[in-house]
Amino acid sequence: MATILRDWSYRYQWLYDGISGLAALSVGGETQFRQLALQGLTISSDTKILDLCCGSGQATQFLVKFSQNVTGLDASPLSLKRAKQNVPSASYVEAFAEKMPFINGEFDVVHISVALHEMEPQQLRQIINEVYRVLKPGGVFTLIDFHAPTNPIFWPGVSLFLLLFETETAWQLLKTDLPNLLTEIGFEVSNITLYAGGSLQVIQAQK
Repeated sequence: MATILRDWSYRYQWLYDGISGLAALSVGGETQFRQLALQGLTISSDTKILDLCCGSGQATQFLVKFSQNVTGLDASPLSLKRAKQNVPSASYVEAFAEKMPFINGEFDVVHISVALHEMEPQQLRQIINEVYRVLKPGGVFTLIDFHAPTNPIFWPGVSLFLLLFETETAWQLLKTDLPNLLTEIGFEVSNITLYAGGSLQVIQAQK
């Protein structure tokens, strides 16, 4: 069942958007959810932002409100086609996050929204290394993703969601100490905030 629902959620944007909107209610709705990772950041119209694993542009549409220099990267041609339709003001690159076609120090900000849980542990490390490489010195990596709930009331809902729509990698992320991994790679973790009973983590780390 999980595979079918997961398949459908990526095949049909209306279903994916509906699931995302429902999940975002725990933090006050879609708009609030998409802005959580941006809180406290100084972003101007010329800030160079990479929306990593941008999907169909759900987060990209908020990033372009802050900067006129936003690039979305994703490995899925279908997702990028939708992103270009949804947010035509951004530029897009089809590539894998663990091997990005950018020069060293190209971006001021790298943003990723609920995508790291899709990655195997070794792949996750490769991606974070790549993020470090493409960020300018002093640049910021900001992310939001799942976290093991600190409030037990949230465990049943999170468990059901992961069983229906995610794979083993999402469960692995719940056991992963992301701040420690970021520090190992060379980042200075500047902000960690938990939401929705601890089931969502927002991390901002500086190169």
